[in-house]
Amino acid sequence: MRNIFPLLVVVFLASCEDVKKGQPQQSTEQTTVTETITEKEPTTPEQTEYYSPKPPVVSINPETGIPSDAIILFDGSNFEQWVSTNDSTEVKWDLNSDGSMTVKDQTGNIQTKRNFGDIQLHVEWRSNPDSKGSNQSKSNSGIFLQGKYELQVLDNNDNDTYVNGQVGSIYKQTPPLVHAALPTGQWNRYDVVYHAPEFDSNGDKAKSGNITVFLNGVLIQDNTEIKGTTEYIGWPKNEAHGDGPLMLQDHGDKSGVSYRNIWVREL
Repeated sequence: MRNIFPLLVVVFLASCEDVKKGQPQQSTEQTTVTETITEKEPTTPEQTEYYSPKPPVVSINPETGIPSDAIILFDGSNFEQWVSTNDSTEVKWDLNSDGSMTVKDQTGNIQTKRNFGDIQLHVEWRSNPDSKGSNQSKSNSGIFLQGKYELQVLDNNDNDTYVNGQVGSIYKQTPPLVHAALPTGQWNRYDVVYHAPEFDSNGDKAKSGNITVFLNGVLIQDNTEIKGTTEYIGWPKNEAHGDGPLMLQDHGDKSGVSYRNIWVREL
């Protein structure tokens, strides 16, 4: 190979001489791009305005705060939207006179008859004021998106546990940003925006699901990636699936968690 070092030195020295002479180092191509952008900048407000399509109008019920396009999953009157997860039979949880339902120990999880993908979810829950448990056995339940991804419900007031299993965590994955639950026995509210994972034609995950959660109006999960199923033992799994039910957990420890005012908006 011919020695090109002397040629490189000459080119470098010539470049330095251009700099000394005040020659601009910006390329002709870069200058052209900048000029083009400048020429296309709007000169009137109308150039960046459009009037269709218009977003649909959604009204808010002044008494309940529920949007007009919401699907009401539980209003305290019945279990019509729900079935037992074990065998799709009628729900065996307790329906209370105050418009809530309470987990009935050892009867199993319940889930919606409908399946959902991307949703906005509102659900209110209350821990059992008489619960004497500790760690994961103090008013433990959970809200499962698509029946697979758990948003933890737990009484962590004066009750430490592993942080990725505390209230507001994506179970065994991501702790909440802050602990924002109300005192034991008071009604808490979750407001959730959930986007389901996507899978390609081979069944491989192409895009993770993500979730944003407000607990009592406080942001506790900020566009958090869901790494896969929320397993008690083992690592997240990512088997391909479509829409799935909203599921509420019977943890099996006489937790006595209650739920009310559950609705979703499909996104």
